[in-house]
Amino acid sequence: MKQILFINACVRGQSRTKRLAEHLLARLNGTVTELRLSELPLCPLDEGVLERRHEASVSGDFSDSLFSLARQFAAADCIVIAAPYWDLSFPAALKLYLETISVSGVTFTYTESGMPQGLCRAQRFYYVTTAGGVIGSMNHGYTYVESLFRTLFGITEGTCIRAERLDIEGLDPEQLLQEGFAAVDRLP
Repeated sequence: MKQILFINACVRGQSRTKRLAEHLLARLNGTVTELRLSELPLCPLDEGVLERRHEASVSGDFSDSLFSLARQFAAADCIVIAAPYWDLSFPAALKLYLETISVSGVTFTYTESGMPQGLCRAQRFYYVTTAGGVIGSMNHGYTYVESLFRTLFGITEGTCIRAERLDIEGLDPEQLLQEGFAAVDRLP
């Protein structure tokens, strides 16, 4: 059965982004493992962690629990990210997570010419976001994730699902969210 990794960067209990992601997850076939980033002990990388990563890369031994999130990510068949649109991007916890899983020898490697080559099983990812205002062409969170996933991890098929303008006075946020659900339902 397909293993779906649900990376939940939502903070609010009544998150509209999470509702939209759950609608997508209900359509996907597979076993879902949810990571609530707000519950993980994510920290910025420091010199000690970087040294441990380097040593593991040289030895090829990634059994240390430091690499458990990277191993989990690399083994997933499909990735779903739920990340509210904050400050033209996404919550900082998602960036910390992405730094944590970017491990040479686990999620990617370098070719002899120095180019990154993905080691992840997944070929598809979904990026789900919602915004109170207009996202338009300023979806820097998705463009960053898409570039990282394609270039570093080798995950080539990405889809952004979004609902926006949810907090604009005079508009019906529930109707706009329902339009997001309908967009999910139209996915192949």
